[in-house]
Amino acid sequence: MRERNVLGGELEPCGTDPVTGFHRDGTCTVGPHDVGLHAVCAVMTEEFLAHQRSVGNDLSTPRPEWSFPGLVPGDRWCVVAARWLQAYDDGVAAPVVLAATSERALDVVPLAVLQQLSVDVPPDLGAWG
Repeated sequence: MRERNVLGGELEPCGTDPVTGFHRDGTCTVGPHDVGLHAVCAVMTEEFLAHQRSVGNDLSTPRPEWSFPGLVPGDRWCVVAARWLQAYDDGVAAPVVLAATSERALDVVPLAVLQQLSVDVPPDLGAWG
């Protein structure tokens, strides 16, 4: 069975340039082996990347041995839910793409908190206006 997003819909892709996800399939699918819950689809910011570096989670430095290019502001990446919440508590959480965030993130982060930093665009832009 496919994982759902935090809104109850089909989990949408998070990012393919670079390819994200615990399984490196472009989605924040968690599955049974991802004990860290790489479930939050976040849009990297300079502040978030600096914060992660300061708490020992360097997402900026390339690691070729892991086929990891290093992230820059604007990249979309599946981050560990607890790490995202830590950044939120410290006032530097990255924006979140709710449709691409696994429902498993709700095991750690309340939906209302994720919604505060949502950058989702509705599928039907004609509905606005």
